[in-house]
Amino acid sequence: MHAIIRTYSGKGAVELFAMLTKHKAEIEAEFRKINGFVSYSMIKTEDGGISITVGKTKGVNSKSTMVARNWLAKNAAGMKFRPPKSVEGKVMIHAV
Repeated sequence: MHAIIRTYSGKGAVELFAMLTKHKAEIEAEFRKINGFVSYSMIKTEDGGISITVGKTKGVNSKSTMVARNWLAKNAAGMKFRPPKSVEGKVMIHAV
């Protein structure tokens, strides 16, 4: 499995996560359409939030990134927020 962790902070991040929370069912549905999708989590922080995407392969996570970008372009076009800081790698332990 492969994971991507994105950290959103600074200008607009709190507002972005408030909006994403309101649309969580819609966002979940978009990710569940991706073959090889394992999990997606959003964590609210004091200054924005963190998202964690896990897919069966790195390619699955590339697809999930495209889905997320398209969703944001359609639904958050007017919002101003900094691009996230991202880290990714192979999942060593995944307990559910």
